[in-house]
Formats: sequence, structure tokens, C-alpha cells
Amino acid sequence: MIGHLNNAKYLEYMEWGRVDWLRVAGLPLEEVQTRGILPVMVNINVNFRKEVRLGEVIRVVTRPLSRGNKSFILRHELFDEAGRIVCDADATMVMIDAKARKAADMPEEIARIFATN
Repeated sequence: MIGHLNNAKYLEYMEWGRVDWLRVAGLPLEEVQTRGILPVMVNINVNFRKEVRLGEVIRVVTRPLSRGNKSFILRHELFDEAGRIVCDADATMVMIDAKARKAADMPEEIARIFATN
């Protein structure tokens, strides 16, 4: 409507980044669902740094930042075609048991990634 990317779309692109990050970590969504666990966002802090105009191509980079016993934080950075950062965010995630709807133990694949950082 006003010629640039809606703020909600940034969050959607970050979600795609998290799904891909889990896949690369060895936990594609199908595997997560088979285990009966769900990754749930409990907090996100977003910094909108530069306007993204409609039609611009952006790149999403997602990387591990820190972890607790049942939660972990991922850093999202979105870049424009010139490589300038347009947005960044820290997303706190918790794995929950899909049936009990309570925090679940951290999958080993995720714990291992944070142990090496």
C-alpha cells in the first residue's frame, strides 16, 4: 500500500529462515513432527534498519546465538541485494511437547550446534 515491504512479511521471512535452519541442523519439520515436538517462538526483538521496496530481493541469514536448558535464541539478519542489512532480530524459541503443550527437552541436534559455538 505504501510502496514497501509490510512489517509482518519480515517475520514470515524469518520463519522460513528458522525452518531452513532446523533442516540444516538435522531436524526437518517432518522429523520434528514425528518426534511429537514443536518449535514455538516465545519472544522476538526486531530492528527495522532500512526500507525494503516492493520487488527488491532480500537474503535471510539465520544463525544460533545462545541457548538455555529448554530454549534457544536464533539471530536473523536480512540483507538487500547490495549486501546491506535491512533488518535483524533475535528470536527466542522453546521446543514443546505437542500433546502436553509444555516445554520439552532440547533435541540433541540443536544442543550439539550450540555446544560448538
